[in-house]
Amino acid sequence: MSPGGSLCLTLESREGPALSLKSLFIVTALVETGAGLGLLVLPAVVIALLLGLADAAPESLLVGRVAGAALSAIGVASWRARNDNRSAARLGLLTGILFYNIAATALLGYAGMVLMMAGIALWPAVALHAGLAAWCCLQLYDAQKGG
Repeated sequence: MSPGGSLCLTLESREGPALSLKSLFIVTALVETGAGLGLLVLPAVVIALLLGLADAAPESLLVGRVAGAALSAIGVASWRARNDNRSAARLGLLTGILFYNIAATALLGYAGMVLMMAGIALWPAVALHAGLAAWCCLQLYDAQKGG
């Protein structure tokens, strides 16, 4: 708690290992590399889990594999950046990951709420991406304040 008794986190309280930028990059690397490899190798399974589609078109499977390659690239870049200092490149990666997580949250939420395409993993994926987006925002706020 801050001195005024508010529930707001202070910058010092966010410096712990659980919410560090290094931890964010490690979690992002593991999650996105796993999802990426799943889409590369078994896109139909991932599409079924996320969207509930039993028979995805061949074009969808190809696009899923391309998305898998992109997610794997995000994972590799995050893993490589985990030990870097707060360089401009590292903050650029963080900003890109924030954009991705916001877009993934919105697009997956749209698929579930508007298109009524929902597999067993859809809403957990939406929650995961929303949480990662919030974590990115905290880290960018810390960076702006000189943390």
